Amino acid sequence: MGTCSEYIKRIFPTIDDDLKQYVEGVLANGADDFEDIEEVYEAVGEVLQEVSADKTEEDIRLICGKLLEIMKPNKTRTNNGPIKILNAPVHLGSIVDNSDNTIEEIKSIWVVQRDDSLKVDSRKLEKAQAKLQEKQDKRTKEVKYVAPPKLQTASASQVTSKKESKLEAKGNNRTQDIRIENFDVAYGDRVLLQGADMTLACGRRYGLVGRNGLGKSTMLRMISGGQLRIPSHISILHVEQEVVGDETLALDSVLECDTVREELLKKEKEISASINAGSADPELNSQLTEVYTQLQNIESDKAPAKASIILYGLGFSPDMQQRATKTFSGGWRMRLALARALFSRPDLLLLDEPTNMLDIKAIIWLENYLQNWPTTLLVVSHDRNFLDAVPTDILHLHSQRIEAYRGNYEQFERTKTEKLKNQQREYEAQMQQRQHVQEFIDRFRFNANRAALVQSKIKMLEKLPELKPIIKEVEVVLKLPDTEPLSPPILQLNEVMFRYNAERVIFSNVNLGATMESRICIVGDNGAGKTTLLKIIMGILYPTLGMRNVHRNLKFGYFSQHHVDQLDMNVNSVELLQQEYPGKPTEEYRRQLGSFGVSGDLALQTVSSLSGGQKSRVAFARMCMGRPNFLVLDEPTNHLDIETIEALGKAIQKFTGGVILVSHDERLIRMVCNELWVCGNGSVSSIEGGFDEYRKIVEQELEAAAAAK
Repeated sequence: MGTCSEYIKRIFPTIDDDLKQYVEGVLANGADDFEDIEEVYEAVGEVLQEVSADKTEEDIRLICGKLLEIMKPNKTRTNNGPIKILNAPVHLGSIVDNSDNTIEEIKSIWVVQRDDSLKVDSRKLEKAQAKLQEKQDKRTKEVKYVAPPKLQTASASQVTSKKESKLEAKGNNRTQDIRIENFDVAYGDRVLLQGADMTLACGRRYGLVGRNGLGKSTMLRMISGGQLRIPSHISILHVEQEVVGDETLALDSVLECDTVREELLKKEKEISASINAGSADPELNSQLTEVYTQLQNIESDKAPAKASIILYGLGFSPDMQQRATKTFSGGWRMRLALARALFSRPDLLLLDEPTNMLDIKAIIWLENYLQNWPTTLLVVSHDRNFLDAVPTDILHLHSQRIEAYRGNYEQFERTKTEKLKNQQREYEAQMQQRQHVQEFIDRFRFNANRAALVQSKIKMLEKLPELKPIIKEVEVVLKLPDTEPLSPPILQLNEVMFRYNAERVIFSNVNLGATMESRICIVGDNGAGKTTLLKIIMGILYPTLGMRNVHRNLKFGYFSQHHVDQLDMNVNSVELLQQEYPGKPTEEYRRQLGSFGVSGDLALQTVSSLSGGQKSRVAFARMCMGRPNFLVLDEPTNHLDIETIEALGKAIQKFTGGVILVSHDERLIRMVCNELWVCGNGSVSSIEGGFDEYRKIVEQELEAAAAAK
């Protein structure tokens, strides 16, 4: 029986030990009396089928045949029953005559005899099946969230006027304005926009705003991908993917975007080569003159300087501009993609969160550069200061529609607030009027003398436009954990120096400290060592020289800019917290998620189906469930909408522990920070005058660099 046992274990490696013993017991008890595959299948087939759902009935029958072969290697079998070898001819007539005496003989020839003791114990089988079913249900329940989420795709429908369709078909549509009318956008089963309209006037800069998950980024992708149609002669560039790294130099990668210039230079090179090779074609000189004229008209000689200015503004030093694109990280390649877009100047430029990849110096440069953008710009951003500096118009996406407002974000907020107040007043006034008229109708409904007046009042009510109450967007509230006070000193860095190798010193002679009341913001260029400093503060990295002293009860809560990408995407938010902090009631996990705005069905959705901002809130909830008393936040505003950033600022203000923050969001910095640390030039120093002073220094540096160019 050992051979059968080994075969079963090999074919069914996940079989439960109890079931394995049960199958072995059935086979052992009936080993001598199993005559064919059918009998083996009837005995253990159903049990084996339950163990392996991926095997067909035919597969199980073959396995049963192999088991029979192992038990009876020399037995001749057939699927139709055992073969009986007769010693002499059988005379059926005489058998019938002596049927009473020979009934047992007939049975021995034609009837397959089975001992009832060899049948499967029905109670044991039922018990085994129940256990299997229980395991199967448990496995199904576990797979519910582990299985990869079903991919959903965005879809759009749009109504186009006959006039525009005819102009487009004839190629006579030369307007630079863009009108996308009466369009719907859905993501899977969820409707994002319905019957929406959007107009983009040539030369204006639009900021597209709205809560996380409403479809802003989806709409940009649909415009660039052609699902939402715009006039075909309008060139579109959507900065979404990083530049592919190869041997091309960063500066050349930007210059390549000017295809007209590239073609003319290529043509000039070919004609010059032909002339130098001694070609006698008289047309070559005139063609070369024409190429030079065209190059002069497009100011080709100024293109390298323009490209260099854009790259420098986005943080590329002269040395970096001469490096191959493959040597840059993903963040720098995204900057390179942005530089290419700014240099090529399409008719419609689409930017999705362009400030996420930039430091404050690059953001200030980009704000100034885009204020003189000559063509149409549509940008999605949650940087409040950027939206105040760049857009001429705001498009507000809410309630499955788009509303346009003139002015920057600050003007939009004022106008929207006043508009909502007026709509609320109008609604309340109409409700009072309706109530007054209804009272009159109810009072004199059965008064014959006033019947005509009552009828006119009823008609008047019917003609009144139906106003709906103003539904305010739910205010975002984030709740950070309460902490117990700690006696100073809390955190101190003394004469700290850090270097990755003998040549590359990140910073040295750092002498800084923090308390439980600290609200410190760290700023500086990308690569200046901001994240390295945070890791030294938390003890993840050790200083090369110097001392780090922290209070023994100090408990850090670390929010990394990569935390959102590192979440388990195949589970829901409740299960995510269960993995990190096991053993607590489900209500506690849900309460924790609710304090960061992830409540109701949202907490039961797989993390992969959440928007970027919702994933950030889940990451915050996970960080705060450990009840830290000192928060270290590295770029926490990436993916958050304006309302959530505002809520984060208010939560930090109320937090009773210490906070060190790395951020490029000027609004948040001004809202919470009382101390500014600047990383750069191999040192970290506290700056007097706060962010205003730092911004002044940055703008002076940019002006000096522009003057030098």
